[in-house]
Amino acid sequence: MMTEEVRRAIEEISGVIPESRIRRDEPMDAHTSFRTGGPAAAFVVAENEDELSAALSALAGSGAEHLLMGNGSNLLVADEGYPGVIIKLGGDFESIEQDEEDPCLVRVGAAKLMSSTSAFLTGRGLAGFEFASGIPGSIGGAVFMNAGAYGGEMKDVVESVRVMDADGTGLRELGNEEMDFSYRHSAAEENGMIILSAALRLRSDDREAIAARVAELSAKRNAKQPVNFPSAGSTFKRPAGGYAAALIEEAGLKGYRAGGAEVSEKHSGFVINRGGATTEDVLAVMRHVREKVFENSGIMLEPEVRLINCSL
Repeated sequence: MMTEEVRRAIEEISGVIPESRIRRDEPMDAHTSFRTGGPAAAFVVAENEDELSAALSALAGSGAEHLLMGNGSNLLVADEGYPGVIIKLGGDFESIEQDEEDPCLVRVGAAKLMSSTSAFLTGRGLAGFEFASGIPGSIGGAVFMNAGAYGGEMKDVVESVRVMDADGTGLRELGNEEMDFSYRHSAAEENGMIILSAALRLRSDDREAIAARVAELSAKRNAKQPVNFPSAGSTFKRPAGGYAAALIEEAGLKGYRAGGAEVSEKHSGFVINRGGATTEDVLAVMRHVREKVFENSGIMLEPEVRLINCSL
């Protein structure tokens, strides 16, 4: 049921964003990599900074609940859905452009996928992004949480980030240090800033050599991770002094299942949707894992996946 606050915000947003990009009661299982989640009261696609600013301003003025999503690869949305407005970036935010005067600097829009960014950089003979080639999701989401894999993190390649305040104002460019990157954290996450694009600093290298490294990491990922099942990647953050997957395996939880959700037999750090899982199934597995790991090790695992309108 759409609240009056959401209704007012959508009426104002529809004056800036075409109705074809404003959807009511939009099923979120179509927009998340877990393939679970009920409907969002409203789902809006903003294709440029002016549209995004206007949408955020309308939402701030109405007091309507809202959130910005990337590619949905790190979201777990409640089965009953989300009562507010979900904004997804498209259009101009999917751009990627190599600097003519500084070829090792590339500006990437927040909605550009990591995979297509990797393909672009490989084709230009630009190295340094190989670690991220198989990370699901978008540049904005990856910068927001300082995503990483195989010894690399976004902080290693981000030179600066263009951001907007949560109310649609305050456009500015923040340098790497100002982003305060740390493990799965950035200033954007802490302060609620919206990431619009990122300038990546790469280095020149042979295209075939870059492609070979990307292929090698892809083979490793496919061999070790359950890529053939819907998931949100690593379900829990790496705890201090250990690894979530090892703690889960030590607790004898590989293959633990609730409904259609399961701790992967292939990689215990992943909770997967084996088919027909609900968000509540996934949450039930996560709760059980946290409880048993804590009993076994004294370590309380923290979710890496973002919980939307639900909790552990």
